[in-house]
Formats: sequence, structure tokens, C-alpha cells
Amino acid sequence: MASPTSLPTPCSQSKKPMGKMVDWFRQALLKKPKKLPTSSESAPSDVSQPTSQKSSPPLSLSSVKSPTLPPTAMCASSSGRWSKEYDVCVCHSEEDLAAAQELISYLEDSAASLRCFLQLRDAAPGGAIVSELCQALSSSHCRVLLITPGFLQDPWCKYQMLQALTEAPASEGCTIPLLSGLTRASYPPELRFMYYVDGRGPDGGFRQVKEAVTRYLQTLS
Repeated sequence: MASPTSLPTPCSQSKKPMGKMVDWFRQALLKKPKKLPTSSESAPSDVSQPTSQKSSPPLSLSSVKSPTLPPTAMCASSSGRWSKEYDVCVCHSEEDLAAAQELISYLEDSAASLRCFLQLRDAAPGGAIVSELCQALSSSHCRVLLITPGFLQDPWCKYQMLQALTEAPASEGCTIPLLSGLTRASYPPELRFMYYVDGRGPDGGFRQVKEAVTRYLQTLS
């Protein structure tokens, strides 16, 4: 009589075929190809689709336009005239204020629209006189010296003249002496190397002063 362990039990015979079927179904499911989308509606959300609107290309350095400068900024970059606040600084004595105002009105109302500095009109209230005079000279392209008997007696006018002469060798033509009410013999010896405008003409030499300033400004452009 055979031992009980030599014969397979009914349970082992029934489990082995079932295990093979489960493995076959599992492999079949793993090998099943995925269905590809056939329309744009079934496409996954992470796939980009062409749209009806045209999308702008990405900007590159060559496609970025430089900002348009305002007219004043364009003038400042193309002409040296706008590098300073004033075109002309009129140096005059206190008693010649009326004559200086007349000259400045002539220059400002001309076609060139010259920007003029008049001390009593444009100086900062409360500012030191010396500082204001030096600032006016350095902020102006040209200096007009209204040389009169009062000019020769005014120490501040003498100071302005000497300050203007310090830059004269490097900036020829920017200092313009206007001799008014004086003879040639009274012309200051410090200015003998410069030509002056004779103010004995019908317009007081204003036209020549305007032309001299305009000519100098043209050299800056």
C-alpha cells in the first residue's frame, strides 16, 4: 500500500491551472497597446496644439527697438549747445542794468531765441554773490562784457571779467566785449588781445553781439 504523500492532493491539482490563467491575463493586459488619440478633443492636456491665433515670436536682442528719445533729448545728444543752461551771460555794472535788459531782450527775442542769464533776474535768491557769478559763467557758453564807465569802476565787473578770461584761451570766441560809451583808449588792457564790438552804431552793437554768439554756438554742433 502506497504512502499518502506519494499522491497529489485534489487541491494542488486545482490551484496550478488557475495560477497559470491569472499569469496569462496579467501578461495580456501589460502587452495591450494604448489607444492613440484620433482628434484634438481626445489629446492629452500636456500636448500643445496649434491655435487659430498667430502667436508672436519670442523677442531677441536684434528685434527689440531702442526707445524713441524725446525731441529735447535728441537735441541734447546731437548738439553741444544744450549741454549748458544758458547761451549768454551778460556781465554788467549795477548802473547799466537798463542797458543790459535791453540787450538781453534783443537776444532772446531774436530768431535764434538765445537763452540769456541776467544776474538780478536769474540768480538764486539768498545765494552768495561770488558763487552765483561763478555758476553763471560756468553755466553759459558765451559771456558778453558790457564795458561802460560804470563797468570799469565796479569791482564785481572786474571780477567777472577776470573769471571769463581764465577760460578765454581754451574757448576762443566765447568772451565778447561790448564797448559802450567809451573810447578805444579806455578799453581795458586785459582785453587788448581781443576784438571788441563798438557800441556807437545805430543798434548799439546788439546785432554784432548776436551774430558772434550764434557763430560760436554753431561750432558746438
